[in-house]
Amino acid sequence: MKQLVRRIGQTIALTLPVVLVTTGTLAVTRVPWAPPTGLDQQVVAASSEDGAGIGRTPTGKAPDGLAPQDALRVALLDELRAHNPGTALDLLERSMREQPELTPYCSTLATELGKAAVRKYQGDAKRARSFARPVCDGSFASGAAG
Repeated sequence: MKQLVRRIGQTIALTLPVVLVTTGTLAVTRVPWAPPTGLDQQVVAASSEDGAGIGRTPTGKAPDGLAPQDALRVALLDELRAHNPGTALDLLERSMREQPELTPYCSTLATELGKAAVRKYQGDAKRARSFARPVCDGSFASGAAG
């Protein structure tokens, strides 16, 4: 019995570091601060017609004199009204990737989307929360919860 326990311990001691290093390496291969790969550039190019990004015009100024975060808020709420909260959250996530200067507003925007989703579904918080994604630390779900 002692031999078996020792053998299992040795096996774990040898394989655990390999597993941890491999998973850690894989986890950091696609981080937001890494330079974009050719595939990432294709996705960004395909997602916007003029390459301006969400909430920005080609000159970098928000339309109608709105601050960039306010222009994004309008775009997100329009997306939520036209489609569903899931597409609005996808737009929010894409916007945070394309415009990192807007990340301080991410939680606030996601919370507002959660509240708007509950309004869209006439107070059905459970239905609104069903669209939750891990964008902005779960702020959408907390907004949908009330």
